[in-house]
Amino acid sequence: KLFFTDYGNTAKVERCDMDGMNRTWIVDSKIEQPTALALDLINKYVYWVDIYLDSVEVVDYQGRRRHTIIKGRQVRHLCGLAVFENYLYTVNSDNLSVLRINRYNGTDVQALARFDNAKEIRVYQKRSAVRSHACEVDPYGMPGGCSHICLLSSSYKARTCRCRTGFILGSDGRSCK
Repeated sequence: KLFFTDYGNTAKVERCDMDGMNRTWIVDSKIEQPTALALDLINKYVYWVDIYLDSVEVVDYQGRRRHTIIKGRQVRHLCGLAVFENYLYTVNSDNLSVLRINRYNGTDVQALARFDNAKEIRVYQKRSAVRSHACEVDPYGMPGGCSHICLLSSSYKARTCRCRTGFILGSDGRSCK
């Protein structure tokens, strides 16, 4: 799944399949300017920062079990968001400090470091095994058997082939001409 925020005419948090199909709004009320988003892949939660409401909130992948992690002056001007173990990590764009927030109760907010021009944050953890998926490279070096672009579809076992600009997908659904 692909998760994203939008604060155009109607502010919302959305999800869709990686090929753009099955687009679904998961949050569309009591939300103003969702800017940063982070996923808990294990427990299937979506966290986001709303810079207008000065809040960090969470819902499950279906938009249920919504609650506010933290709200108020402590979380003003946040940009970027990452989740790792028991904490959320974010950047305060006013003073460029990296903040750590307990993601279960919003307490234990700590400034960890300060960086020049910090606007985004990512946490990386080495994984020993990655599940196979429909876009793995085939024996001919083509991802998912697609000549140009392979996008995961409704599950990790399904895929959609797409073509680069200027090409059209052939009748076989895999080659671009």
